[in-house]
Amino acid sequence: MRHFYDTSDYYDRELEKFSDLDSPFQRYRISKILRLHTPKATDRVLDLGCGWGTFCFALAPLCREVVGIDYSSKAVELCREFQKRHEGSNVTFRCASIEDTGELSSSFDAVLCADLVEHLYPELFEALVREAYRVLERGGKLVIWTPHRGHLLEILKAHNLLLKQDPSHVDFKSMARIVSTLQAHRFVIEKAYYDESHLPGFRHLERVLGGFFPLFRRRIAVLAEKQS
Repeated sequence: MRHFYDTSDYYDRELEKFSDLDSPFQRYRISKILRLHTPKATDRVLDLGCGWGTFCFALAPLCREVVGIDYSSKAVELCREFQKRHEGSNVTFRCASIEDTGELSSSFDAVLCADLVEHLYPELFEALVREAYRVLERGGKLVIWTPHRGHLLEILKAHNLLLKQDPSHVDFKSMARIVSTLQAHRFVIEKAYYDESHLPGFRHLERVLGGFFPLFRRRIAVLAEKQS
């Protein structure tokens, strides 16, 4: 998959959408992550699969340090280029594998995996959870935010109806699967819920109907803690 991200137009075609932190879509994403977990001023945060660096730049003013890691060299180059336009001397980017980040064990207060796990095959997801556990301090938080496969928009995408399927989404994880995997790796679940989408009209329907119908559950949000 690394070859796909480095040689395709994956990052270029979404460049404008993901590089503008003030766009409605990006404000939506950032607000949802902060609702799930807001780091403290003394925290070190590791953003795995940092992509365009959205969350790194958004979290930088709130915490002591942010490290963004992506195994795509193209992504890291873009992030470093964006960094010239953003304040954030406490942000660094590294090209590394998410299952072996090279970071010291027990050195982070939070690990962020936002819009990441749907890009990972099952064995890599397991490796990601192990690595997150290794680098987190005791009491550290693991944040997972990912699309829900059963949502109407994802079903349309899967059949290329109105919306195009994203070839990089290789394995959607259900809420139950995420929770059970984290628990199997000694994480304690603090929060687990479904988030609504950023679309104004649809968002209202999701809030009303999401508790009853999977078609209206847009995203999965999970917060877990390392306790031992």
